[in-house]
Amino acid sequence: MKSLLFTSAIINRNRVKFLYGLNEMVLEPYYICRNKTGKKVLYGKINGSNQIKSFEYEKISNIKILAFEK
Repeated sequence: MKSLLFTSAIINRNRVKFLYGLNEMVLEPYYICRNKTGKKVLYGKINGSNQIKSFEYEKISNIKILAFEK
């Protein structure tokens, strides 16, 4: 289910808001893959910065796709 939400957000270039552990994150998702240890991760640009980070699927919860803002 997470993959479908993130895939549609990537295709439609929407931002996503979710809880990562106990922190709320807003980012632009770029792609989904597996890291060196075999865990599924999401790469995306954090809102308000130029930093691209990876997020493990296990720690992601409460996903909301945000409407495109111009």
